[in-house]
Amino acid sequence: MKSYLAAAIQMTSLPDLEKNLVEAEELIELAVRRGAELVSLPENFSFLGTEKDKITQAEAIAQQSEKFLTTMAQRFQVTILGGGFPVPVNSTRVYNTALLIDPSGNELARYQKVHLFDVNVPDGNTYRESTTVMSGTQLPPVYPSEQLGNLGLSVCYDVRFPELYRHLSYKGADILFVPAAFTAYTGKDHWQVLLQARAIENTCYVIAPAQTGRHYAMRHTHGHAMIIDPWGLILDDAGDTPGVAIAEINPARLQQVRRQMPSLEHRVFV
Repeated sequence: MKSYLAAAIQMTSLPDLEKNLVEAEELIELAVRRGAELVSLPENFSFLGTEKDKITQAEAIAQQSEKFLTTMAQRFQVTILGGGFPVPVNSTRVYNTALLIDPSGNELARYQKVHLFDVNVPDGNTYRESTTVMSGTQLPPVYPSEQLGNLGLSVCYDVRFPELYRHLSYKGADILFVPAAFTAYTGKDHWQVLLQARAIENTCYVIAPAQTGRHYAMRHTHGHAMIIDPWGLILDDAGDTPGVAIAEINPARLQQVRRQMPSLEHRVFV
């Protein structure tokens, strides 16, 4: 593993596949111009609309999202995480899928989101992700990269389930991806502290691309895509507008923190 720059992209995705992919490409290019070798896109990067529209367009969204990720990785010669897009299971259900692609366009890892967001948020919004999304049945993977470190996958609501990240750290993760479309109401109180907790307790870098702003109707997300170091320090925060958080992933810093706070070695229950 070497030192390198990673990017967490922040978008305001809409119910418009083509427009979203144009915006995503512009932000990927911006990140690459700034030196990023690892680029991550948020949950719902290619489409953020009603559940009905998502299901109606799911096949096209899945096909174009995968093609887009492959094309971008090859064009810009970077490793890219597509943080979440629908992949059809049948005519009424999809998997919320995160996909990691290398600079040659090869699939490195795929994760189907396990924890689904079925919540009555106190701001009056109700979310029932399980009405259209099928829960994944496999723990998320850790992809071992000699150049970039061991990359652990997750998606959004997973961040509230620390046992999932314990699994990733047990499997040797150095970096934890948390691509999200966090609600504005919960995000203001919980987003940053949950990300910092996952970084601190697992002594890992956290890379969290995010959605921000208003997408359709009442759907409003928190923003603040960020990169956090293994001590819990926020290295960069994209704020509440579309853009890029970018920071150095440094193996020497990772080892320093793990020497200073060797909590992973002190685990009693594994």
